[in-house]
Amino acid sequence: MAIRWISFLLTLVLTAGCGNPSVISDPNHVQTFHGNDKTVITFWHTYNDAETRLLVQELIPDFERKNPGIRVNYINLANNKELKYSLIARASSNRGPDVVRMDISWVPEFSHHGLLEPLTGFPGFELLHNVFHRKAMSVGFYKNQYYSLPLNLYTKSAIFNRELLERAGYSEPPRTMDEVLELARKHHFTIGLGGLEAWDTLPYLFSLGGSFMDENFTRASGFLNSKGTIGAVEKLASLYKEDLIHLSSVPLNGDNWGEVRSGNMILTDEAPWFYRLFKDSDIKHALKQTLPVPFPKGNGPSSIIGGENLVIMKGSKHPAEAWAFMKWMTGKEAQLIMARAGLIPANREAVQALSVNKDSYLYPYVEAMDDTFLRPTVKNWSKIEEVYTFYLHKIFLDDLSVRDGLDRAAAEIDKLLEDLD
Repeated sequence: MAIRWISFLLTLVLTAGCGNPSVISDPNHVQTFHGNDKTVITFWHTYNDAETRLLVQELIPDFERKNPGIRVNYINLANNKELKYSLIARASSNRGPDVVRMDISWVPEFSHHGLLEPLTGFPGFELLHNVFHRKAMSVGFYKNQYYSLPLNLYTKSAIFNRELLERAGYSEPPRTMDEVLELARKHHFTIGLGGLEAWDTLPYLFSLGGSFMDENFTRASGFLNSKGTIGAVEKLASLYKEDLIHLSSVPLNGDNWGEVRSGNMILTDEAPWFYRLFKDSDIKHALKQTLPVPFPKGNGPSSIIGGENLVIMKGSKHPAEAWAFMKWMTGKEAQLIMARAGLIPANREAVQALSVNKDSYLYPYVEAMDDTFLRPTVKNWSKIEEVYTFYLHKIFLDDLSVRDGLDRAAAEIDKLLEDLD
């Protein structure tokens, strides 16, 4: 029943989300709608409305002019678990789209399960290898093959309320996360976290001197339950119990972004999209209220890296044409066009050409990109994150001590890391 329900929902989404004028009821037979001798490739993407306008009005038309034998059929889908499960099911039976804009945290799982086409053998790949952000490129590396090209990047900034900082006597944000927590406790300021998932909490743990795994992502024991991580979680859990940390994922806790803008919170954190969705005049007003800065450093980088990579799905009927489209989308010209919508390029040549002044909301994000950390690039990441989040909930709700909860989490995660099949 669940599979049929997901299939039904996907059909509705595909039909409603198609970017081309024709109605697509079956993505497997999309070519029959065009009636010409062009090769049609299918591109599933997750761009927002502003980004999609650039894709549809500029990028795809320009690509098709320069590649007259190829037509791109684009389908806009929500970036959620239903999309992930649908892609897994379709790629497993060679029914997937040709190219997908995929969250970087998904790429290792798909490559480890053999659901992506390796890119290393495509013409010109070696020339591209050194063009991209190193960490974003490493996401797609598995068994001496590369399975993705970085498309766009983002990270999180610590976003302070300017008025509360001034009221507490600060002309600029505190330099350490420990100082931020003490500031909140002393003045009874609240801090807004999105939730307890890795994306929400790891920047705080790392800023406070904690860790998660070894650098090769082979072991959590000795890292997730280390003295530094235990101390970091104790500090956060203590503030939560004092009602000085609010989780926006908890019902009735409200919108952290709105709360920090209005002066009801000293700090929240977010990627750049909350600024870039505003009009220019509204962005200026938001920057008068808030101050985004990179996360304070702990033992190493504390700004988490996110973004999307492009992949060719297993079973693509047109891999050569899909590769041509991927190269175009990740090239300097296309990357700079998408940067107008606030997307940070993964192409280093585009980043160098991107003019971001210090007054821009993008400045702290671009500055932090070379000093970021990746979520573990392992096959079982989604299961590992579920374990991590489960035990953090137990700790924050006082069902387990911090040490006991992190010991259990580390032991369970180690077993998942040992699963290499």
